[in-house]
Amino acid sequence: MKNVFKKSLLASGVALLLTGCGSTTEAESQPSSLEAREDELLSACGEPEATELLEVAEHACFHGEYGPFEAVTAAALGSTPFVDVSAPHTAYNITLPARGYGYGGAVNFIPEESGEYAFFLSRHRGLRIFNGNTEVARECRLQVPEETCGSLRTAVVADLEANVEYRLEFKAIFPQNSQFTLVVEEAAHHHEE
Repeated sequence: MKNVFKKSLLASGVALLLTGCGSTTEAESQPSSLEAREDELLSACGEPEATELLEVAEHACFHGEYGPFEAVTAAALGSTPFVDVSAPHTAYNITLPARGYGYGGAVNFIPEESGEYAFFLSRHRGLRIFNGNTEVARECRLQVPEETCGSLRTAVVADLEANVEYRLEFKAIFPQNSQFTLVVEEAAHHHEE
């Protein structure tokens, strides 16, 4: 009886928390794990970073819609990734392998120059960046407005060092989020069309 009461109390608390946060129409935007909640707490990009990032988003969007495209399958989480997504101005169509509950995988990224990089995704969340076993701090996240780009949804910015191999990890619960597009651009780099 005591165990049933604890489960009921926990379920009531979760329901109250979700009710207090409001509802959304997208299943993807509802956090279903601690990692998703952590990702939601990532601060939004402030001014003038957001304005500069929107300019970069326009360029990334061109590649997200017109390529060049490269289809890759991420390595299973916990294994060594050999897939590299470092080619500039390339839209990577990534497929995550199935894992116990959901999907998850990793790819490598090696920046040519030190600086801030924007990782544009065609989904709303699910990127973690590692240097070895140390997670790299993500500076901010920008929801890309649909009028700016119809193919990319989110940009995550991180400060990276040149010629260091970073592991990009992605997770998804729903099958529709296990395939997505990734475009990586220098956050402060000005592009000529």
